[in-house]
Amino acid sequence: MASSNMELKDRFVEYIHGLQDTICAGLEGVDGVAKFREDRWSRPEGGGGRTRVIADGAVFEKGGVNTSVVHGALPKAMQDAFGVGDSNFFACGLSLVIHPRNPHVPTVHANWRYFELYDSNKMKLDSWFGGGCDLTPYYLVEEDARHFHGVLKGLMQPFGEELYPKYKRQCDEYFTNKHRENEMRGIGGVFYDYLRPKDEAEAERLFSFQQANGNGFLEGYLPIVERRKYTEYSDAEIAWQEIRRGRYVEFNLVHDRGTLFGLKTNGRTESILMSLPPRARWVYDHKPESGSREEAMLKYYRPNDWV
Repeated sequence: MASSNMELKDRFVEYIHGLQDTICAGLEGVDGVAKFREDRWSRPEGGGGRTRVIADGAVFEKGGVNTSVVHGALPKAMQDAFGVGDSNFFACGLSLVIHPRNPHVPTVHANWRYFELYDSNKMKLDSWFGGGCDLTPYYLVEEDARHFHGVLKGLMQPFGEELYPKYKRQCDEYFTNKHRENEMRGIGGVFYDYLRPKDEAEAERLFSFQQANGNGFLEGYLPIVERRKYTEYSDAEIAWQEIRRGRYVEFNLVHDRGTLFGLKTNGRTESILMSLPPRARWVYDHKPESGSREEAMLKYYRPNDWV
């Protein structure tokens, strides 16, 4: 266990590295064939990370579970975004995206992070937590949606009854391709950002909140994978999966804050873009066949109440 004398940021780094080990082991176990490859990288301006990628497995076609710990001068683009002058920053987090092979197994994304901002004299100006988890099915069984959202609600309830509905709504609003008539990329989950601790006690509470969410990830996702990984599928279902993966790519490259932050702070491009699927397609003016399961899926790419 981390010493209480350690700084919060150091304890969070220790936590995400342990969580990375746990999640990778759980995913390898359900795949049964593929193992994660690890690349350690460093950032010239300060810090680095551990990128772990799984590929060509029995269940998982491509995925990554990455940790990064970076620091240094805040780039001008981010100064403008945060409304600050010359500043320094520290950012650490775990980010994962898993793209299964079978179109009946959903893609999943999660991220838990901590950020500190300093003035030019290295005095801390601000700090906050952020994160979330969301599910992107291509063919939905409502039982799976209720399970996933039910787990997320259960993880958050001890910290406040109001948190799950609030962060679910924020997720529905955030993980949306606004250029696609406000079409969600999946069925959402939870999303929160800029959770600023006002004092030491609140910092500990928010740290515990992050741990609860991270520790519950496998409980929310793996049972769905186990239920759906042997479902038979057709070439037509793969084509639909690839079209929806195209929407996923659009969100990540146009709207995703983490992707944009990493690229603007000279993060490792291979690690940042590991979130993209190995295959995707864009069909001009595509509309699913009337009465098809694909057309039925479109109603789920809008906010729905699951629990």
